[in-house]
Amino acid sequence: MAQCEVCFRQCHLNEGQMGPCHARIGRQGKVVPAWYGELSSMALDPVEKKPLRHFYPGRQILSVGSLGCNLDCPFCQNHVIAKPADTSRFSCNTEHMDPEKLTKVALSLRDRGNIGVAFTYNEPLVGYEYVRDCAREVQKNGMVNVLVTNGTASLQVLEEIAPYISAMNIDLKGFTDAYYSGVLGGSRQMVMDFISEAVRICHVELTTLIVPGYNDSQEEMEALTEWVSGHPQLYGGGKGRDIPLHVTRFFPRHRFAAMNPTATETVYRLADVARQRLRYVYTGNC
Repeated sequence: MAQCEVCFRQCHLNEGQMGPCHARIGRQGKVVPAWYGELSSMALDPVEKKPLRHFYPGRQILSVGSLGCNLDCPFCQNHVIAKPADTSRFSCNTEHMDPEKLTKVALSLRDRGNIGVAFTYNEPLVGYEYVRDCAREVQKNGMVNVLVTNGTASLQVLEEIAPYISAMNIDLKGFTDAYYSGVLGGSRQMVMDFISEAVRICHVELTTLIVPGYNDSQEEMEALTEWVSGHPQLYGGGKGRDIPLHVTRFFPRHRFAAMNPTATETVYRLADVARQRLRYVYTGNC
């Protein structure tokens, strides 16, 4: 039996046993990525779609995703690749692409405005070894790397990838332990620790999806932005109040498919609350 050290669960896995993230597996006394090099998704996206508003605006980035996630968000828009249709297998096709091949694809898209590679769509850090290896190769070839993550990873994982990542968008999905543990199946403290370290080592923007009845109170947004604004020093200068925050509208998906979307008025109101403490607040999906 081997222990996984990626996230707060610290799973102990037997030979051939898959973790609840459906992305890490016990093999030969170690826990390794089950889908190394297997890509489920690939697209050339505007960098603003990550979303990043303060990092190479107007440019494109090659966005890639694999399989698996260590949260269980009931509103996941990418649940087909984040969680399998049953407990044994995913229902989507993948293409194997090693780090060198992915880098060649990224380089071939430079004439279309591509600046590098974004690891996104599923949760990239459940396969952080692939992210690390690809990002190192991409950086070596003069391009940049972006990570779009839920932040549910240990600081040891962050240390592994940090030298090769230029920017991150990190989900700060809410600001209560009840929401993180009871609804998302995660750890708010782990995400907070990840963010606090990440803002010191690269450009970081945050995203909060507003789900009606779950994290849409003024009090919670006040607490969230007070914590964000309290960071004393950012990568490249600035203070916590300079961290961009994307306040995003929920649309019904997955197990929350029967719900109503968030009222646009709620998103705008909470964005105004956030602007009391943060300089750069953007609304999304409105």
